Amino acid sequence: MSGLLRSAWEAPSAVPPPPRRVWRDWVLFALVAVLVVVEGVFTPDLVNPLLSTAVVLAVTPTLLWRRTQPLWMLCIVLLPIDIVLPVASLTTSLFLMVIVYALFRWASGRDLVIGSVLVIASLSLTFVRGGGLLELVGGFALLLMSVLLGMAFRYRAGARLRLLERIRMHEREQLARDLHDTVAHHVTAIAIRAQAGTAVAPHDPSAAQDALRVIETEAAKTLRELRSMVRVLRDGETAELAPSPGLGDIAQLATTTPGGVVVEVAVSEPEVSIPPPVAAAVFRIAQESVTNALRHARHLTRVEVVAVADETGVRLSVVNDGDLAAPPAPGFGLIGMSERAALLGGTCEAGPRPDGGWTVTATLPRVGWAP
Repeated sequence: MSGLLRSAWEAPSAVPPPPRRVWRDWVLFALVAVLVVVEGVFTPDLVNPLLSTAVVLAVTPTLLWRRTQPLWMLCIVLLPIDIVLPVASLTTSLFLMVIVYALFRWASGRDLVIGSVLVIASLSLTFVRGGGLLELVGGFALLLMSVLLGMAFRYRAGARLRLLERIRMHEREQLARDLHDTVAHHVTAIAIRAQAGTAVAPHDPSAAQDALRVIETEAAKTLRELRSMVRVLRDGETAELAPSPGLGDIAQLATTTPGGVVVEVAVSEPEVSIPPPVAAAVFRIAQESVTNALRHARHLTRVEVVAVADETGVRLSVVNDGDLAAPPAPGFGLIGMSERAALLGGTCEAGPRPDGGWTVTATLPRVGWAP
């Protein structure tokens, strides 16, 4: 039991952190304040209605700070409710349940334990003062509902965050493997040129100088790609050595499915070389886009993949004419593609077309990912 309490006490605050105040918070605050005044004016059987209304109005602004300081806001609300007895007769004082929800949704473990003790003590004090068993059961039911809602949304947000993190790690691991192959290629070229330069240097100094220039070029490329690798998180497993897919491999996506869906591919090969990490990322994004279209689009007949490369970078467009199987939402595949593009300093956007269908557009710079 002590271990369970210690674990609850040491639990961190919810992630991601609570959002800042938005217009909905001000609307909620204004609505509750108006309802408090209306109830105080038009409820004839209130005990000391002026005092009750004034006290509840005084603690209503706690709604604005309920996410960032839930425990303190709970204390501010509970204090007048427990000390000024007529306040308990105001139905609008039940906005306290919103504070309880915020406590279990956002607070740390220490604040959760302290807040739970305070709420249970408040309920017990109400019963001791003659609130009655029915009032105690009703208050406990409302409290339990707020607690369960807060914990459910807290768990849901945490689970989604963990899932997104696994997706990011998977994308970064794939990118790390592509970069591993590329760096290995450049280092091998450097080693071969260095051996050749050493062998011919005594007899042909100009050939040795050519070898040094090639080594300088290869080393510069390797350095840029090593810097990009710093931004990639990968686990401790040994990378599988395999050639990195390039722009030419996008042509492999062209096909006609048994259902009659035609996938057309057009690739504009550049006059200058595209770094292998960029080419691999473009291929992966095109591959994921085609897969998503074939898997999720209804009444699909055509998918068009166009990749245009020049000295600045690569622009990719994947368009299909299918209908959405569900309302547009940021799926995990789209998040993975955006993450891959962002790691290389580019962008990837997806969305429905005005005339029907779905489009994915990505732009990746030839050079420009952050070190």
